[in-house]
Amino acid sequence: MNPDFSILDNHIHLDPEGLGVEGAKRFEQAGGSHLILVHKPYHHIDREDFGVQFETTLGLAEKVRSETGLVVYTALSPHPAELTRLMEKYPLEKAKEMMLEAIELAGKHVREGRALAFGEVGRPHYPVEEYVWEASNDLILYTLELAKELDCAVQFHTEGGRDSFRDIAGIAKKVGYPLERCVKHFSGPAIEEKENFGLFPSVVSRKGSIKKAIAKGNRFFMETDYIDELSRPNAVLSPDTVPKLTLEFLRKGIFSEEDVLKIHRENPERVYGIEMEKK
Repeated sequence: MNPDFSILDNHIHLDPEGLGVEGAKRFEQAGGSHLILVHKPYHHIDREDFGVQFETTLGLAEKVRSETGLVVYTALSPHPAELTRLMEKYPLEKAKEMMLEAIELAGKHVREGRALAFGEVGRPHYPVEEYVWEASNDLILYTLELAKELDCAVQFHTEGGRDSFRDIAGIAKKVGYPLERCVKHFSGPAIEEKENFGLFPSVVSRKGSIKKAIAKGNRFFMETDYIDELSRPNAVLSPDTVPKLTLEFLRKGIFSEEDVLKIHRENPERVYGIEMEKK
């Protein structure tokens, strides 16, 4: 299916050990046109070699571009959970230094035009010691400073709840970084400013969540957070979910054409500074 308008999955992962390009083809066949392919730690590659890790994501993006008609952007960053994983082997300061070097490397790819944004950036979504929490906030601060310099967006992965929106907004304000370019991945239908403190929500595209979101407005992205692991098929959501749900909701009148244009074209153009043209 090839609708006349663009359809973006704002946060999706692919893995060479998973479906890889086949996952992207499912998205395209369902009517999707644009992907933001977000880096994930690849378990079969040395987790400390962030250079090879990032090149794997960039290589997957290029493979999808060559084998489909999709427009593919990438978001790169060491995943927030990598800090605690590194601390299993190294002292905090060494682990933090390795994370900072990886953030700088991701920034280099943004500067060279190989990546569109930083992602996933943030804090562990599981309980950690206060000093780990503070170190994670330092890494967020550093990333936002670099993103401000590079004039790019940041996709955030944090714990859930209203406080996480408030905290990220506070750090962004300290840096002077635009709140709207702080994209809160896996945000749920928290699309009003009183809920998200001005951050830009990326809503996991379960029917109930999207219905709640669109009832409040159309200032949000849609995402699957598909992780592409064969041991967990279609987790978090299958790669064809966003186009299928978009077209279903349009057909049923839950989305208007204006909503689709806003969610899948105007919002990404404003937040990421891209042109949402189909190939």
